[in-house]
Amino acid sequence: MFVVIAGGGKAGRNLARMLMAKDHEVAVIEIDRQRYRRLEREFEHGALYGDATEIFMLERAGIERADVLAAVTGDDEDNIIICQVAQKKYGIDKAIARVNNPENQEAFDVLGVGPTVCSTISMLSLIEHEMPAHRLVHLLNLRKENLEIVEVMLEEGSPATGRRVDEVDLPAGVLLISILRGSDALIPQGSTVLSAGDQILAILQPGMEERLAGLFLKG
Repeated sequence: MFVVIAGGGKAGRNLARMLMAKDHEVAVIEIDRQRYRRLEREFEHGALYGDATEIFMLERAGIERADVLAAVTGDDEDNIIICQVAQKKYGIDKAIARVNNPENQEAFDVLGVGPTVCSTISMLSLIEHEMPAHRLVHLLNLRKENLEIVEVMLEEGSPATGRRVDEVDLPAGVLLISILRGSDALIPQGSTVLSAGDQILAILQPGMEERLAGLFLKG
């Protein structure tokens, strides 16, 4: 597999190193001369000095034959531009973008750039997951499929507590995929009885969070 990486900072450099360790071919584009020199010493001809938002630079990197493009610069606007050029001009289906500022995620979504990775949002989800009384946590957005995965802790006194899965009026667009009960992980069946404290993993369409919360959390 051939991967073009736009951005040779820590994220891009580590990504390139790990891909090469798995015998993948990489080309890393970096606009900062000092960073480029470090990349050149490590990756030799796999490192290119220049601006990845410029078409000729992407072509020098071999974008026409790339299997994947990863835009991991420290500038969200650049990452959007790079992915849009890769997708629309060169037909790269797998263009992955780094989101530095979570407030910019909407811009990526509106412009159809993705999948995206945001370390801040991922860290927040992990922190919320570890909270003893977490209620509903967004774990993963599958934007291309227009789905998201959430975790909800079933509360005592909620409408679903003590009921079988097939007795719960789950709305269309919501599917339960696992239940963590203590140290045991269960695959929900229709006959599975839900208990307070269950950590339930669900996949759902965006906008269904409130209906899910209404079933599994107290009013």
